[in-house]
Amino acid sequence: MIPLSTMMRPDKLDDFKGQSHFMYEGSLFYNSIKNKTFGSAIFFGPSGTGKTTLARIIANEMDSDFYELNASTSGIKELKEILDKAKLKFFGLQKEHTYLYVDEFHRWNKLQQDSLLKALEDGSVKFIGSTTENPYFAINNAILSRVGHIYEFFRLSADEIKTILKNALSDCEKGLGNLKLRYDDNALIAMAEMSGGDARVALDTLSFIGKNLSEGQEISLKIVKEAMQRKTFFYDKSEDKYNLLSALQKSIRGSDPDAAVHYLARLIEGGADIQMIGRRLMVIASEDIGMAYPSAISIVTACVQAATMIGFPEARINLAQAVILMASCPKSNSCINALESALSDLRRKETGDVPLHLKCSHYSGAEKRGIGINYKYPHEFGGYVTQQYLPDNLYKENVRYYIPTENGSEAAFKKFLEGLKKIDERNNKG
Repeated sequence: MIPLSTMMRPDKLDDFKGQSHFMYEGSLFYNSIKNKTFGSAIFFGPSGTGKTTLARIIANEMDSDFYELNASTSGIKELKEILDKAKLKFFGLQKEHTYLYVDEFHRWNKLQQDSLLKALEDGSVKFIGSTTENPYFAINNAILSRVGHIYEFFRLSADEIKTILKNALSDCEKGLGNLKLRYDDNALIAMAEMSGGDARVALDTLSFIGKNLSEGQEISLKIVKEAMQRKTFFYDKSEDKYNLLSALQKSIRGSDPDAAVHYLARLIEGGADIQMIGRRLMVIASEDIGMAYPSAISIVTACVQAATMIGFPEARINLAQAVILMASCPKSNSCINALESALSDLRRKETGDVPLHLKCSHYSGAEKRGIGINYKYPHEFGGYVTQQYLPDNLYKENVRYYIPTENGSEAAFKKFLEGLKKIDERNNKG
């Protein structure tokens, strides 16, 4: 039986879901396909994000011969047969390109990858390789230089997957429309979010559920929990994920590592993905820790990246490290306060233009306009010199946005800035 995820692959470019950062109507990527000028490319990203589907759609749009290989099961023999046929077609009467798609391209060794070089150079083959590995490490530089275009595929959003699931439930030709299944909308949301951005996982889970429901039974949260072997409690109104994220942030802000780890555990157990948790942790690192421990953002980002690479269940350890670190270190919200104050001034008052001595003066005629004159280069004065940086209106008001605290590392920054202020006061009096 053909899996639902295979049956529901879109055949047309406009039916493709996801990757809107490069694939949208009017984009260069989209236009190159519609104009039949698409060349060779590398697609890289997680499974179930549309790499193979998009490659097949491109081949259909190009009206060209299309060959598909999987690098884990194919070798040079199969490749050579395809390249020979492509050469005859390109240099013969037809003078047409052949599209070759190689899935899991990173699995080929250097010799196998280099077998493509001549065909890429003479133009007989247009090549699309897909990989879950970073191509800058997993693919030979010689191939990368000849391919030119590298597109990163991101995990699909929950909304995109939910749309795909709904399409499958209503499609009578390729999907489950003939089953006329009833479903709880929250159950689809849960399935979409717990699929980890992988449309294949979501569709095949839906297929398993749909074909094994009892008569009259609807797709519910309980059914989704059973099918995915995951708890779904925070998808219930009594345990909303946003409440848990809020509680996590407030516990970290309140320096309670025990409570913070508790809410992290509830998020993980409820099915929150790494991206959802990671985004919030990186915001907290700047919003609530900030200058009190400036290294927090670097460490937290590294923990989130490590968690993304490793995946659950081990990823929970990386996330726990980030949470405990932030809950246990000094706090400061001076960064967000400074930015909000500056934004408020921009919206409600006339701040004035950039001072002339700070404007770019690296062009002929700047000096005649008075631009760049009298700018003092701080490094020529030992690292600091008294000078106006704010626009005139704000400078006259003696505006201050950044108010450092005495917490953690920020106390040292505060002392440094206060020392500079004393230098300014002495110079202005002099």
